[in-house]
Amino acid sequence: MPARTVLFTSARKFDGKDFRWISSGEYIQMSGRAGRRGMDERGIVILMVDEKMSPTVGKQLLKGTADALNSAFHLTYNMVLNLLRVEEINPEYMLEKSFYQFQNYKAIPGVVEKVKVLEGQYNEIEIPNEETVVTYYKIRQQLAKLGKEIEEYIHKPKYCLPFLQPGRLVKVKNDEDDFGWGVIVNFNKKSNVKPNTGDLDPLYVVELLLHCSKDSVKLAASGAAKPAKPGDKGEMQVVPILLHLITAISSVRLYIPKDLRSLDNRQSVLKSIQEVQKRFPDGVPLLDPIDDMGIKDQGLKKVIQKIEAFEHRMYSHSMHNDSNLETVYKLCERKAQIAGDIKAAKRELKKARTVLQMDELKCRKRVIRRLGFATSSDVIEMKGRVACEISSADELLLTEMMFNGIFNDLAAEQATALLSCFVFQEKANEMPKLTEQLAGPLRQMQECARRIAKVSAEAKLEVDEELYLDSFRPHLMDVVFTWANGATFAQICKMTEVFEGSIIRCMRRLEELLRQMCQAAKAIGNTELENKFAEGITKIKRDIVFAASLYL
Repeated sequence: MPARTVLFTSARKFDGKDFRWISSGEYIQMSGRAGRRGMDERGIVILMVDEKMSPTVGKQLLKGTADALNSAFHLTYNMVLNLLRVEEINPEYMLEKSFYQFQNYKAIPGVVEKVKVLEGQYNEIEIPNEETVVTYYKIRQQLAKLGKEIEEYIHKPKYCLPFLQPGRLVKVKNDEDDFGWGVIVNFNKKSNVKPNTGDLDPLYVVELLLHCSKDSVKLAASGAAKPAKPGDKGEMQVVPILLHLITAISSVRLYIPKDLRSLDNRQSVLKSIQEVQKRFPDGVPLLDPIDDMGIKDQGLKKVIQKIEAFEHRMYSHSMHNDSNLETVYKLCERKAQIAGDIKAAKRELKKARTVLQMDELKCRKRVIRRLGFATSSDVIEMKGRVACEISSADELLLTEMMFNGIFNDLAAEQATALLSCFVFQEKANEMPKLTEQLAGPLRQMQECARRIAKVSAEAKLEVDEELYLDSFRPHLMDVVFTWANGATFAQICKMTEVFEGSIIRCMRRLEELLRQMCQAAKAIGNTELENKFAEGITKIKRDIVFAASLYL
């Protein structure tokens, strides 16, 4: 709907998996509603940025293009069961003819062409004495891989934090840029909230003096600085980086001035780093993980033994002292990269030629058979007919609850409150203290959910039991129960920190679910249960929650 003002309460959103920045397409879609045609000269868009945002992210959000139209088609049990009811069509046929599959087939010519081009590039590269070069290349790659394993040990906070003193030389590299050697100024611990579980995960941020390009000096504070190119005169800046971006810790410590606000003081540290590099032409000495850092892990010792064995093979290899080593090694590296791209493209081609989600369909069929929703010959049972009536919530769990008689002994208000767990999707900060008349049915529902998760896992369908249980949120059970018992909207708003709009949305979705539950109860001929759900609709459908407009 058009509005005079559009307000973004946050620049991040939860997309079902994790918290991420909103995309430019989502921003365009929402901000485009600002300004009513014929009423407002201009629309107002307010974006509340409550955390640090890099200029790159901000530019992409505000200046980016609209999202591409990609099919978000996915299988549901309701869809599978309804298709099994129809004789002329089956779920497999529907998968083949979906727009999702069409988009996949459409990509095939482009992938075939990509494979041809890559194979041409691969065949063009000729390496003299190729077999010998390849064996040497593989030894070097193994050493690099083992080096990464040692980094993982060194990065463990319990081992490396005691050595992150001011003045310590460390090497820094991220996905895009290699900053080389920098000097530690300070480090601090922050708490990172895991999106799925809400648990606090410790996060270590290290402040380093790094040699940055002059163009990116202003971005240093946000961590978006770029390293100065070799030969360019950059500036030393304090840049905050995450602990895992440190690739090596030196045994060398430098004196750093107390006041780093002065450019001259910062540049003096750069001269000290250059002096250290001149003094150690074979490489700045590193902290030994065992002798210096005191890591006594047996796994680390095994990795070091492997490194020593591979280094012996590398130094004794005929290619190690070859005058053309650098040239042929780069060719071999390029050829290996192209070979990897060819493998990835062929996997992509194979995936494009197969019917997507077919394996998931087979797993879902196994689940509905084991739960008694359909026979082994895909004939729908009574449970399946009931599940076909429910599309706005978890049809399997609700059907199991109906057939287990969980709703039979509940009052209309209790049943309505229990169903709110299926339609409320936001994450509230506090879990309400539920009375036994609400906590009891909730426990029964969770037991049913655990059984379904177990059957799904046995059917080889990827389901995390805890995440599945967490998807049913009981945070508004007491609110809905109180509302169904005749409380005012002002009273229920005081019971929770959830926004008023979220409460109204939950109630409206709950009314839709109750209607579907009425139809499901009617399908099995349970008039008492049908009347109970209908009574629930009557009790919640009143006042401002179901007003056609807030201005009435």
